[in-house]
Amino acid sequence: MRVLRRVLWLVLFLLLAGLAVVLYYVANPNLPTYQAPDQLHYLDQWSDQERQTYYYTPQGTTVKGLRYEWFTALELPFSSDKFARPEYLARFGFLVDPKQTATPQNPGNLPVGMARHEDEKTGAFYLDISCAACHTGELRYKGQAVRIDGGAALHSLASTVPTLRGGGFGQALGMSMAFTYYNPLKFSRFAEQVLGERYPEGKDDLRRDFKKVLDRLLGTAWNDTHRGLYPTQEGFGRTDAFGRIANSVYGDAISPDNYRVADAPVSYPHLWDIWKFDWVQWNASAMQPMARNVGEALGVGATLHLFQPDGGAVPEAERYASSVRVRDLHTLEETLKHLSPPRWPEEVFGKVDMARASQGRALFAENCAYCHAPHVVPADKRMAPDRDPEWHMRVVPIEEIGTDSTTADNIADHRFDISKLGWTREQLAKLDVKLFDGNLDKIDFKSISSAQGLAYITAFVENQAYKQAGISGDERARMDGFGLPIGVQEKRGYKPRPLDGIWATPPFLHNGSVPTLFQLLSPVTERVSQFHVGSFEYDPKFVGFQTTAFPGSFLLDTRIKGNGNGGHEFRDGCRQNGVIGRALSPDERLALIEYLKVLGNPALEAQLSPVEPRPWTPGPSCEG
Repeated sequence: MRVLRRVLWLVLFLLLAGLAVVLYYVANPNLPTYQAPDQLHYLDQWSDQERQTYYYTPQGTTVKGLRYEWFTALELPFSSDKFARPEYLARFGFLVDPKQTATPQNPGNLPVGMARHEDEKTGAFYLDISCAACHTGELRYKGQAVRIDGGAALHSLASTVPTLRGGGFGQALGMSMAFTYYNPLKFSRFAEQVLGERYPEGKDDLRRDFKKVLDRLLGTAWNDTHRGLYPTQEGFGRTDAFGRIANSVYGDAISPDNYRVADAPVSYPHLWDIWKFDWVQWNASAMQPMARNVGEALGVGATLHLFQPDGGAVPEAERYASSVRVRDLHTLEETLKHLSPPRWPEEVFGKVDMARASQGRALFAENCAYCHAPHVVPADKRMAPDRDPEWHMRVVPIEEIGTDSTTADNIADHRFDISKLGWTREQLAKLDVKLFDGNLDKIDFKSISSAQGLAYITAFVENQAYKQAGISGDERARMDGFGLPIGVQEKRGYKPRPLDGIWATPPFLHNGSVPTLFQLLSPVTERVSQFHVGSFEYDPKFVGFQTTAFPGSFLLDTRIKGNGNGGHEFRDGCRQNGVIGRALSPDERLALIEYLKVLGNPALEAQLSPVEPRPWTPGPSCEG
């Protein structure tokens, strides 16, 4: 019996030790180190004031109700150092300026895109993750950093699913809050900073309110984990944006039966010139600017009031209330109209080889312009008559482009039961929604498509948000964006976009599965199947981030569903099944890359020598 007791104690000790080790690694994420650049260069994309407006204007997200002053007071799990220190948050890939200091727009001295918004009813300030957090990039080379406003972020933001590897901001935030709540010394220090002169009287109320937010964060982590909602790890610079929006709106806000597996991470698309596009999103599924931005805010964490806590109906006057801030969303959209594409900084990355770029211009006309040149819509055929210019976005079918289809397939195939909302077709007919695929009479409320359901939900949310803000008539039409309705289409394909500044947006393809432009112009057999992500170090020759392993890096495996690196291929043979052009020699690939460094820079384009391009043709048919 004594031996058995000792064995049981040993087993219990080993279990507790193992749990402690697991907890340590979950709470102490494996992150890259942060080394501040010698100098940070801002390109001449817009004014300093426009940049700050973009960086720190809130859009109405709440991060599960996390107060701004709580976030800035949190400590790391195993030390008294602040969680929100810029140099620590930079390890997740968030962008900071080594010289930045607190300002009225950024009182917590937080990274780009971490804004603060005030609840109009309660006066409480919430942490607001704005669009700038995901749509601002940075490239580093030989100790120099180049900020790419409107570019693709390279952070690890979305995942709350706990892993031993760690690295996700959501996981780290949840652990920091848990250690603060359950460690009396930490919570006392936290409460004293947050409450100030109200300490210690308000400590119990603060603890109660803090626990509600912690429970929401941990509840999300548990829900995502036990349902296996995000099996394809996103890593740095990617998220399954549409899948997360759908799970937030259909699953969180309507019914747990609506959760769907989101296994299609995408890179964050760059935003310059986006206001000119007739359709946006990777699969060209959205049309109205305000609806696109409201949907994005809901996916990132804006509150949405559809039902009472007991599941009962919300009074009609309050139904579809949200924390979305339509005036601020409009400010952001108008500010982005002033954003210019980045121009190759020769003083940092080196001179452009103009002779090679001249050859590349001819190769671009031959191989790329058919899809990627701006297709300007004549004034009498524009979807938005007041938009000048308007660019038509072609949608290239999956069978033609050959790239990973998971994103487009999920959006086209997933269905949701929204019958609990009690909609009638008569109600929906009054909304400013235009379906380009299908029609209202054929919609099944027990099995509605992702994009169509979001279009109508967004319409209701918009109506309520505009009503609460006292906005109507011409002002609303202007804020919607050129008076456009909420348009939606669902295509199994992806839109090619103009390539001005594309050199500043690695990795490439919609899912970030190709590390450099050189590999993107190569046959699939010459593309790496695995590479490490998370380094901002730039390769100006082959144009992409450096991909060797380093502590805290994320291994992107293109053999996993959603990560495929096929398609958009240049090789000899028939132009079908993902082959879109003839094989390019290594010298031709480098010439084309050199031209892409020049594209959109009139001063450099004027220096190019004329080289006669060969006309583009669809290529030989292989039928029969």
